[in-house]
Amino acid sequence: MSSIECDQFIARPPASVWRALTSPALLAKWWAAGDIRPEVGHRFTLDMGSWGEQWCEVLEVEPEKLLRYTFAEGVLDTTITWRLEPEGAGTRLFLVHDGFVPDSAPLHGMGNGWPGILRRVEAVAE
Repeated sequence: MSSIECDQFIARPPASVWRALTSPALLAKWWAAGDIRPEVGHRFTLDMGSWGEQWCEVLEVEPEKLLRYTFAEGVLDTTITWRLEPEGAGTRLFLVHDGFVPDSAPLHGMGNGWPGILRRVEAVAE
């Protein structure tokens, strides 16, 4: 296993969840401060606290549907993919974080952390 896959239902429309993923002010409230922009090729950093600023680059964008970017370039060299699907009156948010060294400490640590982080999205989705 070299990837983390999880999902979370969010009782907000895809446009609201999209803003939570792509607005620097909102992203900082539920995960990490950074200068993210949903534009292919945009390079940005995320402040991961004691792990420092991690470099990222946007690889793919489909507004309100898909956002994919590299994460922790030169450190973990992984990729994060967010996929949004309408579900009833809300949105199912899917996360795939892949590219880990199989059975590594970062894979297990982040695998345990992501579900709790995803639960925080709904509180900031406008």
